[in-house]
Amino acid sequence: MPSVVPVAQTARILAIVQAGGQGSRMDVLTRERAKPALPFAGSYQLVDFALSNLAHSGIPDVWVSVQYQAGSLDEHLAGGRPWDLDRTRGGYRRLVPEEGDADSLGGFSTGNADNLMRIADDIASVAPDVVVVTSADHIFRLDLRAVIDEHLRRGAEATIVTSDVSLEEARHKAVVDVARDGRVRGLAYKPAKATRHTVASEIFVYRADVLLPLLDRLRQELADDGGLGDFGEHLLPELIARGKTYAYAMSSYWRDLGRPSVYLAAHRDFLLGRIDVFDDPRWPMLTRFPELPPAFVASGGVVEDGYLSAGVRVAGTVRRSVLGPSVVVEEGAVVEDSVLMTGVCVRAGARVQGVVADDAVEIGAQAQVGREIPRWPPPQKAVTLLGRDSVVGPNAVVAAGGRLEPGASA
Repeated sequence: MPSVVPVAQTARILAIVQAGGQGSRMDVLTRERAKPALPFAGSYQLVDFALSNLAHSGIPDVWVSVQYQAGSLDEHLAGGRPWDLDRTRGGYRRLVPEEGDADSLGGFSTGNADNLMRIADDIASVAPDVVVVTSADHIFRLDLRAVIDEHLRRGAEATIVTSDVSLEEARHKAVVDVARDGRVRGLAYKPAKATRHTVASEIFVYRADVLLPLLDRLRQELADDGGLGDFGEHLLPELIARGKTYAYAMSSYWRDLGRPSVYLAAHRDFLLGRIDVFDDPRWPMLTRFPELPPAFVASGGVVEDGYLSAGVRVAGTVRRSVLGPSVVVEEGAVVEDSVLMTGVCVRAGARVQGVVADDAVEIGAQAQVGREIPRWPPPQKAVTLLGRDSVVGPNAVVAAGGRLEPGASA
């Protein structure tokens, strides 16, 4: 049955990319950057995936709501230019926390639903019919036009885009109970033990004339309780109870990269060809690419199942790893099952295994950092993290699961 309305021409659509969380679970990797600024697959940042899908879906107004370390995203976002969102009317807009009069909601939000409540007046000012909300720390490919069409056809008040994950992963998410007709019957937010594989992928479509009054009511009711928190705490349960919330199942690859073990495992999936988000040349993931020369592998250098970004120089051995721009691996050094971000230098004879190393990390000659990953997906305690500008001295040892703060030395 065709869509009741031609969405792009009749519904006023506003998209909000929530890029403001501190990302504390990513530990030392987000001490000095917003989580959506984390790189993925060497050439991209996490925020690229939400913005690329919205841009390709033809959504004309896209706001990016940022809080923690907002400046770490600004150069990359470039006013929305990489996604053709730098328009005279509409397009890209950056939202940051503001302090105002006594009635305003200043300061940082307590979760993604609370963030939506704090910008409710901004949303109302443009009078949208449909509000699309997505987080900025997951990788996916999705035509949002199809989701919006289905949302309007059903007369839904809210549509939750869902994905199926392992039960172990589901307990970190909002687990969704979906009836045969697609209606959402219930939601268990971060249960101690998950019994269903279907979770909310943090992509939502709302009817604005339902969302805004509900946010206002919840604001008044929860004013003394620390705000609305995350979607699964108050907002979604209220909408589900009204009986007009539906699920839209996403069949392509989706992962929330909010924990180091998942971040490293997703790069493993990328190396094994399990991630389909880059497969359609008509739907490219857009980014602000570094202006660097091509990667170079020297005589004697070995790369097995590795991705090398621009400016990389390899004289040692790289296995099952992703190297960001301008990484150097010297002769005799070995890098295995790791992600090295921009400008990391691995000196001669060093051994790096199961490591995520942030920008400009220096790993000294003959150092041993991490150990072989025992199984996949890796346990959290097996992933070693090196913060930005940290230094591992020559012959030093950083044990598996170790953490080195930004600028620290070992």
